[in-house]
Amino acid sequence: MSTITSAKNGTWRNWGGTVTARPAREVTPASVEELTAAIREAAEEGLTVKAVGSGHSFTSIAATNGVLIRPQLLTGIRNIDRDAMTVTVEAGTPLKRLNMALAREGMSLTNMGDIMEQTVSGATSTGTHGSGRESASIAAQIRGLELVTADGSVLTCSEKENPDVFAAARIGLGALGIVTAITFAVEPVFLLTAREEPMPFDEVTGRFDELWAENEHFEFYWFPHTASTNTKRNNRSAGPEQPVKPLAGWFDDEFVANGLWQVANMVGRAVPATVPTIAQISTRAWSSRRYTDIPYKVFTSPRRVRFVEMEYAVPRAALVDTLRELKAMVDRSRFRISYPVEVRTAPADDITLSTASGRDSAYIAVHMFRGTPYQAYFTEAERIFTAHEGRPHWGKVHTRDAEYFAGVYPHFGEFTELRDRLDPQRLFANDYLRRVLGE
Repeated sequence: MSTITSAKNGTWRNWGGTVTARPAREVTPASVEELTAAIREAAEEGLTVKAVGSGHSFTSIAATNGVLIRPQLLTGIRNIDRDAMTVTVEAGTPLKRLNMALAREGMSLTNMGDIMEQTVSGATSTGTHGSGRESASIAAQIRGLELVTADGSVLTCSEKENPDVFAAARIGLGALGIVTAITFAVEPVFLLTAREEPMPFDEVTGRFDELWAENEHFEFYWFPHTASTNTKRNNRSAGPEQPVKPLAGWFDDEFVANGLWQVANMVGRAVPATVPTIAQISTRAWSSRRYTDIPYKVFTSPRRVRFVEMEYAVPRAALVDTLRELKAMVDRSRFRISYPVEVRTAPADDITLSTASGRDSAYIAVHMFRGTPYQAYFTEAERIFTAHEGRPHWGKVHTRDAEYFAGVYPHFGEFTELRDRLDPQRLFANDYLRRVLGE
Protein backbone atom coordinates (compact mmCIF):
# COMPACT_ATOMS: atom_id res chain seq x y z
CA MET A 1 0.00 0.00 0.00
CA SER A 2 1.12 3.54 -0.65
CA THR A 3 1.98 5.70 2.30
CA ILE A 4 -0.59 8.40 3.05
CA THR A 5 0.53 11.27 5.24
CA SER A 6 -0.63 14.73 6.18
CA ALA A 7 1.50 17.81 5.70
CA LYS A 8 2.66 19.62 8.84
CA ASN A 9 -0.41 21.46 10.11
CA GLY A 10 -2.06 20.40 6.85
CA THR A 11 -0.06 23.03 4.93
CA TRP A 12 2.52 22.69 2.17
CA ARG A 13 5.02 25.51 1.52
CA ASN A 14 7.49 25.98 -1.31
CA TRP A 15 11.22 26.62 -0.85
CA GLY A 16 11.02 30.35 -1.51
CA GLY A 17 8.14 30.92 0.91
CA THR A 18 5.97 32.45 -1.85
CA VAL A 19 3.30 29.70 -1.98
CA THR A 20 1.28 27.78 0.59
CA ALA A 21 -1.38 25.16 -0.05
CA ARG A 22 -3.67 22.96 2.03
CA PRO A 23 -4.16 19.67 0.19
CA ALA A 24 -7.00 17.36 1.17
CA ARG A 25 -4.37 14.64 1.60
CA GLU A 26 -0.87 13.64 0.59
CA VAL A 27 0.03 10.35 -1.04
CA THR A 28 3.55 8.92 -1.28
CA PRO A 29 3.32 6.05 -3.79
CA ALA A 30 6.07 3.42 -3.80
CA SER A 31 5.31 2.18 -7.34
CA VAL A 32 3.68 3.23 -10.58
CA GLU A 33 0.78 0.91 -9.72
CA GLU A 34 0.19 2.71 -6.43
CA LEU A 35 0.29 6.04 -8.23
CA THR A 36 -2.32 4.93 -10.80
CA ALA A 37 -4.54 3.72 -7.96
CA ALA A 38 -4.23 7.10 -6.21
CA ILE A 39 -5.11 8.96 -9.41
CA ARG A 40 -8.17 6.80 -10.06
CA GLU A 41 -9.31 7.19 -6.45
CA ALA A 42 -8.95 10.97 -6.62
CA ALA A 43 -10.93 11.09 -9.88
CA GLU A 44 -13.74 9.07 -8.31
CA GLU A 45 -13.86 11.50 -5.38
CA GLY A 46 -13.82 14.56 -7.64
CA LEU A 47 -10.44 15.74 -6.30
CA THR A 48 -7.68 17.23 -8.42
CA VAL A 49 -4.15 15.77 -8.34
CA LYS A 50 -0.75 17.49 -8.36
CA ALA A 51 2.74 16.09 -7.95
CA VAL A 52 5.32 18.16 -6.07
CA GLY A 53 9.08 17.66 -6.02
CA SER A 54 11.38 19.69 -3.80
CA GLY A 55 9.22 22.82 -4.00
CA HIS A 56 11.89 24.91 -5.74
CA SER A 57 9.37 26.59 -8.05
CA PHE A 58 8.42 30.12 -6.99
CA THR A 59 5.04 29.88 -8.73
CA SER A 60 2.02 27.91 -7.50
CA ILE A 61 2.49 25.37 -10.30
CA ALA A 62 2.36 22.45 -7.80
CA ALA A 63 -0.21 23.85 -5.39
CA THR A 64 -3.47 21.98 -4.86
CA ASN A 65 -6.38 21.65 -2.46
CA GLY A 66 -6.86 18.10 -3.74
CA VAL A 67 -4.42 15.19 -3.63
CA LEU A 68 -0.74 16.08 -3.38
CA ILE A 69 1.56 13.36 -4.75
CA ARG A 70 4.99 13.10 -3.10
CA PRO A 71 7.38 11.15 -5.35
CA GLN A 72 10.24 10.53 -2.92
CA LEU A 73 9.77 6.75 -2.99
CA LEU A 74 9.87 6.76 -6.81
CA THR A 75 13.64 7.21 -6.96
CA GLY A 76 16.72 5.57 -8.39
CA ILE A 77 18.09 4.43 -11.72
CA ARG A 78 15.95 1.88 -13.58
CA ASN A 79 18.28 1.15 -16.44
CA ILE A 80 21.60 2.17 -18.01
CA ASP A 81 21.99 1.46 -21.74
CA ARG A 82 25.68 1.86 -22.56
CA ASP A 83 25.12 1.16 -26.26
CA ALA A 84 22.50 3.89 -26.66
CA MET A 85 24.19 6.03 -23.96
CA THR A 86 20.95 6.61 -22.08
CA VAL A 87 19.89 6.29 -18.46
CA THR A 88 16.32 5.79 -17.29
CA VAL A 89 15.58 7.21 -13.87
CA GLU A 90 12.55 7.31 -11.59
CA ALA A 91 10.80 10.68 -11.58
CA GLY A 92 11.32 11.51 -7.90
CA THR A 93 15.10 11.14 -8.03
CA PRO A 94 16.87 14.35 -6.95
CA LEU A 95 19.26 15.73 -9.57
CA LYS A 96 22.03 15.58 -6.97
CA ARG A 97 21.61 11.81 -6.58
CA LEU A 98 21.42 11.33 -10.35
CA ASN A 99 24.60 13.35 -10.92
CA MET A 100 26.52 11.42 -8.27
CA ALA A 101 25.25 8.04 -9.51
CA LEU A 102 26.17 8.87 -13.11
CA ALA A 103 29.65 9.96 -12.03
CA ARG A 104 30.17 6.59 -10.33
CA GLU A 105 29.22 4.95 -13.64
CA GLY A 106 31.64 7.18 -15.58
CA MET A 107 28.81 9.19 -17.15
CA SER A 108 27.35 12.69 -17.10
CA LEU A 109 24.55 14.83 -18.43
CA THR A 110 25.82 17.29 -21.04
CA ASN A 111 24.49 20.40 -19.32
CA MET A 112 22.60 21.27 -16.15
CA GLY A 113 21.35 24.17 -14.05
CA ASP A 114 23.22 25.83 -11.20
CA ILE A 115 21.49 23.96 -8.37
CA MET A 116 20.70 20.25 -8.07
CA GLU A 117 18.22 20.00 -5.21
CA GLN A 118 15.21 19.52 -7.50
CA THR A 119 13.72 16.20 -8.56
CA VAL A 120 14.33 15.23 -12.19
CA SER A 121 10.61 15.46 -12.99
CA GLY A 122 10.14 18.82 -11.27
CA ALA A 123 13.19 20.32 -12.93
CA THR A 124 12.31 19.16 -16.44
CA SER A 125 8.57 19.87 -16.17
CA THR A 126 9.26 23.55 -15.47
CA GLY A 127 12.10 24.01 -17.98
CA THR A 128 15.12 24.21 -15.65
CA HIS A 129 18.25 25.10 -17.63
CA GLY A 130 21.86 26.15 -17.34
CA SER A 131 23.83 28.14 -19.87
CA GLY A 132 25.10 26.76 -23.16
CA ARG A 133 26.13 27.78 -26.64
CA GLU A 134 25.11 24.45 -28.22
CA SER A 135 23.84 22.42 -25.24
CA ALA A 136 20.32 23.18 -24.04
CA SER A 137 18.07 22.66 -21.02
CA ILE A 138 17.79 19.48 -18.98
CA ALA A 139 14.49 18.69 -20.72
CA ALA A 140 16.19 18.90 -24.13
CA GLN A 141 18.36 15.95 -23.05
CA ILE A 142 15.29 13.71 -22.55
CA ARG A 143 14.98 10.75 -24.94
CA GLY A 144 11.91 9.10 -23.44
CA LEU A 145 9.16 9.69 -20.89
CA GLU A 146 6.71 7.58 -18.94
CA LEU A 147 3.66 9.26 -17.44
CA VAL A 148 0.36 8.30 -15.87
CA THR A 149 -2.54 10.11 -17.55
CA ALA A 150 -5.89 11.20 -16.16
CA ASP A 151 -7.61 7.87 -16.87
CA GLY A 152 -4.94 6.02 -14.88
CA SER A 153 -3.20 4.51 -17.88
CA VAL A 154 0.58 4.50 -18.29
CA LEU A 155 1.73 6.26 -21.46
CA THR A 156 5.29 6.12 -22.85
CA CYS A 157 6.60 8.54 -25.43
CA SER A 158 9.75 9.33 -27.43
CA GLU A 159 10.59 10.74 -30.84
CA LYS A 160 9.21 7.51 -32.36
CA GLU A 161 6.45 6.57 -29.90
CA ASN A 162 3.65 9.10 -29.36
CA PRO A 163 5.86 11.88 -30.79
CA ASP A 164 3.15 14.53 -30.32
CA VAL A 165 3.09 13.81 -26.59
CA PHE A 166 6.89 13.73 -26.48
CA ALA A 167 7.13 17.17 -28.10
CA ALA A 168 5.00 18.66 -25.33
CA ALA A 169 5.48 16.50 -22.23
CA ARG A 170 9.21 17.09 -21.81
CA ILE A 171 8.16 20.45 -20.36
CA GLY A 172 4.62 19.51 -19.45
CA LEU A 173 3.95 21.83 -16.47
CA GLY A 174 2.22 18.91 -14.74
CA ALA A 175 -0.74 19.51 -17.06
CA LEU A 176 -0.63 16.34 -19.18
CA GLY A 177 -0.11 13.65 -16.54
CA ILE A 178 2.23 12.69 -13.73
CA VAL A 179 5.71 11.77 -14.95
CA THR A 180 6.97 8.50 -13.46
CA ALA A 181 10.25 7.90 -15.33
CA ILE A 182 12.59 9.84 -17.61
CA THR A 183 15.21 8.54 -20.06
CA PHE A 184 18.10 10.96 -20.50
CA ALA A 185 20.86 11.04 -23.07
CA VAL A 186 24.21 10.83 -21.28
CA GLU A 187 27.84 10.85 -22.35
CA PRO A 188 31.13 9.62 -20.92
CA VAL A 189 32.11 11.80 -18.00
CA PHE A 190 34.34 14.71 -19.01
CA LEU A 191 36.21 17.59 -17.42
CA LEU A 192 35.30 21.27 -17.48
CA THR A 193 37.61 24.15 -16.74
CA ALA A 194 35.83 27.04 -15.05
CA ARG A 195 37.26 30.53 -15.31
CA GLU A 196 35.61 33.05 -13.02
CA GLU A 197 36.59 36.71 -13.09
CA PRO A 198 35.11 40.20 -12.68
CA MET A 199 34.44 42.34 -15.75
CA PRO A 200 32.91 45.85 -16.10
CA PHE A 201 29.25 45.90 -17.17
CA ASP A 202 30.00 47.96 -20.29
CA GLU A 203 32.73 45.54 -21.36
CA VAL A 204 30.66 42.38 -20.90
CA THR A 205 27.69 43.85 -22.78
CA GLY A 206 29.92 45.34 -25.48
CA ARG A 207 31.72 42.01 -26.00
CA PHE A 208 28.78 39.72 -25.34
CA ASP A 209 28.55 38.16 -28.81
CA GLU A 210 32.28 37.45 -28.76
CA LEU A 211 32.23 35.97 -25.24
CA TRP A 212 29.21 33.83 -26.12
CA ALA A 213 30.84 32.55 -29.34
CA GLU A 214 34.20 31.75 -27.73
CA ASN A 215 32.86 29.66 -24.82
CA GLU A 216 30.78 26.50 -24.58
CA HIS A 217 29.09 27.89 -21.48
CA PHE A 218 29.18 31.60 -20.67
CA GLU A 219 27.21 33.36 -17.95
CA PHE A 220 27.57 36.40 -15.76
CA TYR A 221 26.09 38.21 -12.78
CA TRP A 222 25.54 41.97 -12.73
CA PHE A 223 25.27 43.62 -9.32
CA PRO A 224 22.65 46.41 -9.32
CA HIS A 225 23.92 49.79 -8.05
CA THR A 226 27.35 48.98 -9.54
CA ALA A 227 28.99 48.94 -12.96
CA SER A 228 30.50 45.53 -12.23
CA THR A 229 29.81 41.94 -13.21
CA ASN A 230 31.28 38.56 -12.38
CA THR A 231 31.70 36.29 -15.38
CA LYS A 232 31.98 32.51 -15.61
CA ARG A 233 33.28 30.56 -18.61
CA ASN A 234 33.06 26.77 -18.60
CA ASN A 235 34.84 24.85 -21.35
CA ARG A 236 35.79 21.21 -21.85
CA SER A 237 39.28 20.35 -20.80
CA ALA A 238 41.78 17.55 -21.42
CA GLY A 239 42.82 17.92 -17.78
CA PRO A 240 44.45 17.41 -15.46
CA GLU A 241 41.72 17.56 -12.84
CA GLN A 242 42.35 20.55 -10.57
CA PRO A 243 39.35 20.89 -8.25
CA VAL A 244 38.87 23.79 -5.91
CA LYS A 245 40.86 23.07 -2.75
CA PRO A 246 38.50 22.08 0.11
CA LEU A 247 39.36 25.03 2.35
CA ALA A 248 39.20 27.55 -0.48
CA GLY A 249 35.95 26.01 -1.71
CA TRP A 250 34.42 26.19 1.75
CA PHE A 251 35.52 29.81 2.12
CA ASP A 252 34.17 30.93 -1.29
CA ASP A 253 31.03 28.79 -1.56
CA GLU A 254 29.92 28.44 2.05
CA PHE A 255 31.42 31.25 4.14
CA VAL A 256 31.25 34.06 1.54
CA ALA A 257 28.50 32.97 -0.90
CA ASN A 258 26.14 31.66 1.80
CA GLY A 259 27.19 32.75 5.31
CA LEU A 260 28.32 36.34 4.74
CA TRP A 261 25.76 36.69 1.94
CA GLN A 262 22.95 35.83 4.36
CA VAL A 263 24.17 38.43 6.85
CA ALA A 264 24.64 41.09 4.15
CA ASN A 265 21.11 40.55 2.85
CA MET A 266 19.63 40.68 6.34
CA VAL A 267 21.37 44.02 6.90
CA GLY A 268 20.15 45.27 3.52
CA ARG A 269 16.58 44.18 4.28
CA ALA A 270 16.62 45.94 7.66
CA VAL A 271 18.38 49.11 6.40
CA PRO A 272 17.77 49.48 2.62
CA ALA A 273 20.05 52.54 2.42
CA THR A 274 23.04 50.24 2.99
CA VAL A 275 22.32 48.11 -0.10
CA PRO A 276 24.43 50.07 -2.66
CA THR A 277 27.44 49.92 -0.33
CA ILE A 278 26.90 46.20 0.25
CA ALA A 279 26.69 45.71 -3.53
CA GLN A 280 30.03 47.46 -4.04
CA ILE A 281 31.65 45.28 -1.35
CA SER A 282 30.05 42.13 -2.78
CA THR A 283 31.56 42.67 -6.22
CA ARG A 284 35.01 42.81 -4.66
CA ALA A 285 34.40 39.73 -2.49
CA TRP A 286 34.01 37.51 -5.56
CA SER A 287 37.61 36.80 -6.48
CA SER A 288 38.97 35.43 -9.74
CA ARG A 289 39.58 31.70 -9.79
CA ARG A 290 40.13 28.83 -12.19
CA TYR A 291 39.51 25.13 -11.57
CA THR A 292 38.93 21.88 -13.49
CA ASP A 293 36.50 19.18 -12.38
CA ILE A 294 33.72 16.85 -13.52
CA PRO A 295 30.59 18.65 -14.81
CA TYR A 296 28.22 18.69 -11.85
CA LYS A 297 30.97 20.02 -9.58
CA VAL A 298 31.49 22.92 -12.00
CA PHE A 299 27.92 23.68 -13.10
CA THR A 300 26.25 23.53 -9.68
CA SER A 301 26.79 25.21 -6.33
CA PRO A 302 24.94 25.31 -2.99
CA ARG A 303 22.18 27.91 -2.57
CA ARG A 304 21.29 28.16 1.10
CA VAL A 305 20.25 31.83 1.23
CA ARG A 306 16.56 31.92 0.30
CA PHE A 307 15.29 34.37 -2.28
CA VAL A 308 12.46 35.05 -4.73
CA GLU A 309 13.17 35.01 -8.46
CA MET A 310 11.72 36.08 -11.79
CA GLU A 311 13.42 34.96 -15.01
CA TYR A 312 12.57 35.69 -18.63
CA ALA A 313 13.96 34.31 -21.87
CA VAL A 314 14.35 36.91 -24.61
CA PRO A 315 15.68 36.37 -28.13
CA ARG A 316 19.45 36.17 -27.77
CA ALA A 317 19.90 39.06 -30.22
CA ALA A 318 17.82 41.26 -27.86
CA LEU A 319 19.81 40.48 -24.70
CA VAL A 320 22.14 43.46 -24.58
CA ASP A 321 19.39 46.01 -25.26
CA THR A 322 17.12 44.37 -22.68
CA LEU A 323 19.83 44.28 -20.03
CA ARG A 324 20.85 47.90 -20.64
CA GLU A 325 17.21 48.94 -20.29
CA LEU A 326 17.00 47.01 -17.01
CA LYS A 327 20.13 48.73 -15.68
CA ALA A 328 18.84 52.16 -16.71
CA MET A 329 15.54 51.47 -14.94
CA VAL A 330 17.32 50.42 -11.73
CA ASP A 331 19.71 53.38 -11.88
CA ARG A 332 16.89 55.92 -12.07
CA SER A 333 14.65 54.13 -9.54
CA ARG A 334 14.58 54.21 -5.76
CA PHE A 335 14.81 50.42 -5.59
CA ARG A 336 17.45 48.91 -3.33
CA ILE A 337 18.41 45.55 -4.83
CA SER A 338 20.90 43.43 -2.93
CA TYR A 339 20.80 40.39 -5.25
CA PRO A 340 22.68 40.17 -8.56
CA VAL A 341 21.00 39.76 -11.94
CA GLU A 342 21.97 36.47 -13.62
CA VAL A 343 22.43 36.16 -17.41
CA ARG A 344 22.62 32.85 -19.31
CA THR A 345 21.91 31.53 -22.81
CA ALA A 346 20.41 28.50 -24.56
CA PRO A 347 20.17 27.37 -28.20
CA ALA A 348 16.79 26.92 -29.86
CA ASP A 349 15.06 23.60 -29.16
CA ASP A 350 11.93 21.78 -30.41
CA ILE A 351 9.97 21.43 -27.15
CA THR A 352 6.50 22.95 -27.45
CA LEU A 353 6.54 25.18 -24.35
CA SER A 354 10.29 25.45 -23.81
CA THR A 355 11.38 29.03 -23.17
CA ALA A 356 13.90 28.41 -26.00
CA SER A 357 11.35 26.79 -28.33
CA GLY A 358 12.24 27.72 -31.89
CA ARG A 359 14.61 30.55 -31.03
CA ASP A 360 18.12 31.11 -29.67
CA SER A 361 17.52 32.58 -26.25
CA ALA A 362 19.13 34.54 -23.46
CA TYR A 363 17.88 34.46 -19.88
CA ILE A 364 17.78 37.37 -17.48
CA ALA A 365 16.94 36.48 -13.88
CA VAL A 366 16.16 39.06 -11.21
CA HIS A 367 16.15 38.12 -7.52
CA MET A 368 15.23 39.59 -4.16
CA PHE A 369 16.15 38.32 -0.71
CA ARG A 370 13.30 36.39 0.91
CA GLY A 371 11.13 38.67 3.03
CA THR A 372 12.03 41.81 1.07
CA PRO A 373 9.22 43.48 -0.94
CA TYR A 374 9.88 42.44 -4.54
CA GLN A 375 6.67 43.21 -6.45
CA ALA A 376 7.48 46.75 -7.60
CA TYR A 377 10.94 45.81 -8.90
CA PHE A 378 9.67 42.67 -10.61
CA THR A 379 6.78 44.61 -12.21
CA GLU A 380 9.16 47.10 -13.78
CA ALA A 381 11.54 44.33 -14.91
CA GLU A 382 8.66 42.35 -16.39
CA ARG A 383 7.51 45.39 -18.37
CA ILE A 384 10.96 45.50 -20.02
CA PHE A 385 11.11 41.74 -20.62
CA THR A 386 7.66 41.53 -22.21
CA ALA A 387 8.44 44.45 -24.53
CA HIS A 388 11.05 42.11 -26.07
CA GLU A 389 8.59 39.18 -26.38
CA GLY A 390 10.08 37.55 -23.31
CA ARG A 391 8.94 34.14 -22.13
CA PRO A 392 8.90 33.65 -18.35
CA HIS A 393 10.37 30.58 -16.71
CA TRP A 394 7.39 28.39 -15.76
CA GLY A 395 8.65 27.89 -12.21
CA LYS A 396 9.50 31.51 -11.41
CA VAL A 397 7.42 34.56 -10.52
CA HIS A 398 5.52 36.18 -13.40
CA THR A 399 2.07 37.63 -14.14
CA ARG A 400 1.49 36.40 -17.72
CA ASP A 401 -1.62 34.53 -18.87
CA ALA A 402 -2.77 32.23 -21.67
CA GLU A 403 -3.52 35.13 -24.02
CA TYR A 404 0.08 36.35 -23.70
CA PHE A 405 1.55 32.87 -24.16
CA ALA A 406 -0.51 32.27 -27.29
CA GLY A 407 1.33 35.26 -28.76
CA VAL A 408 4.90 34.27 -27.82
CA TYR A 409 4.69 30.48 -28.33
CA PRO A 410 4.00 29.50 -31.97
CA HIS A 411 2.78 26.03 -30.95
CA PHE A 412 0.82 27.03 -27.85
CA GLY A 413 -2.44 25.78 -29.38
CA GLU A 414 -0.93 22.33 -29.97
CA PHE A 415 -0.17 22.03 -26.28
CA THR A 416 -3.67 23.02 -25.16
CA GLU A 417 -5.24 20.66 -27.71
CA LEU A 418 -3.11 17.79 -26.39
CA ARG A 419 -4.15 18.72 -22.85
CA ASP A 420 -7.82 18.59 -23.93
CA ARG A 421 -7.23 15.07 -25.23
CA LEU A 422 -5.20 13.73 -22.28
CA ASP A 423 -6.98 15.52 -19.43
CA PRO A 424 -10.44 16.62 -20.61
CA GLN A 425 -11.82 16.72 -17.05
CA ARG A 426 -8.85 18.79 -15.81
CA LEU A 427 -7.86 16.29 -13.13
CA PHE A 428 -4.39 17.90 -13.05
CA ALA A 429 -5.59 21.51 -13.06
CA ASN A 430 -4.98 24.21 -10.49
CA ASP A 431 -5.23 28.01 -10.38
CA TYR A 432 -1.80 28.46 -11.97
CA LEU A 433 -2.59 26.24 -14.95
CA ARG A 434 -5.98 27.92 -15.42
CA ARG A 435 -4.13 31.23 -15.72
CA VAL A 436 -1.28 30.16 -18.00
CA LEU A 437 -3.13 27.61 -20.18
CA GLY A 438 -6.69 28.95 -20.04
CA GLU A 439 -9.85 27.18 -18.97
